[in-house]
Amino acid sequence: MSDSSLPQLLPMPTDWRRALAVVAHPDDLEYGCSAAIASWVQDSREITYVLATRGEAGIDTLAPAEAGPLREKEQRASAAAVGVGAVEFLDHRDGVIEYGVPLRRDIAAAIRRHRPELVITLNHRATWDPGVWNTPDHVAVGRAVLDAAADAGNRWIFPELTEQGLRPWNGVRWVAVANSPEPTHAVRADRGLEQAVQSLLRHHAYIEALTNEDPETYARRFLTAVTSAHSARFGGNQAVVFELFPR
Repeated sequence: MSDSSLPQLLPMPTDWRRALAVVAHPDDLEYGCSAAIASWVQDSREITYVLATRGEAGIDTLAPAEAGPLREKEQRASAAAVGVGAVEFLDHRDGVIEYGVPLRRDIAAAIRRHRPELVITLNHRATWDPGVWNTPDHVAVGRAVLDAAADAGNRWIFPELTEQGLRPWNGVRWVAVANSPEPTHAVRADRGLEQAVQSLLRHHAYIEALTNEDPETYARRFLTAVTSAHSARFGGNQAVVFELFPR
């Protein structure tokens, strides 16, 4: 089925003030989603980043002990490029994140700490597009985010969090899955696209290890492609797409 024959994408809700973005690795948010985040920050919304790992296994030429601190530094600079100052790391091991109770607990704790109305994560499905396999880390974190959004509001799940002063939070209204192969909603990318390019470029060491292409050419080419992929379903506009799960 061609993209033009699919239903039109709906605009993302705008009646919220706080969002929490929870993903597996440094750079996960920068491959498209940060254009939406930049536009939301421009509208004075509060966004916090939580990363399950420090991306320490992501650069083949650098040992994890060296890559982890470097990628953390790059992620903080990348977040700052779109106006996000709060970045937290959960310290799960890069490449071998396990879906399960400990991961759900850590994410539920973050949701209780920050009390967002919107929770953002990355594609939790097995594939990106037909024939393009997703990674276990993305699948595990995405699934855990969807579950933890409910866990965070149930006082009988993870009572130890309440004992630590993290009261239940039932205020999550939506979980938005960025770059889902089954998108339902979108945000125009044009307002935040230049900041998104600059944000991706902050992952300098990662991009250098990933491609021999000029970094700026690479970043602009990729972000232009990903934000144009569903434009036919969103009024011809470049867009960041999400699969939205109301809570």
